[in-house]
Amino acid sequence: MPDPKIEKFIKVLKMDPNDETLWFGLGKAYMADENWAEAIPALESCIKVKPTYSAAIFALAQCLKNNDQPDRCREVCAQGIEVATTNGDLLVIKNLEELRDSL
Repeated sequence: MPDPKIEKFIKVLKMDPNDETLWFGLGKAYMADENWAEAIPALESCIKVKPTYSAAIFALAQCLKNNDQPDRCREVCAQGIEVATTNGDLLVIKNLEELRDSL
């Protein structure tokens, strides 16, 4: 049975596919279910809509690590550190560096 929370995100995204917060919410909902394969494209869509969304980049990196994609995870961590540095998101920088170093 599909998760009602996920179904709601999908329904609303059909009406507004350019809402980065909905894509982020969908990705996080998939992450809560440990469904990394579905979370990855949702978070990629979020980042496509808003490339400076550093929390989404960190979430994507987490999913890639959990989905056994360490090389891509490293690339996303590097991208995320650059974005978070520009944004001044110190906590995200720290989290991305720790994630990168754990690979």
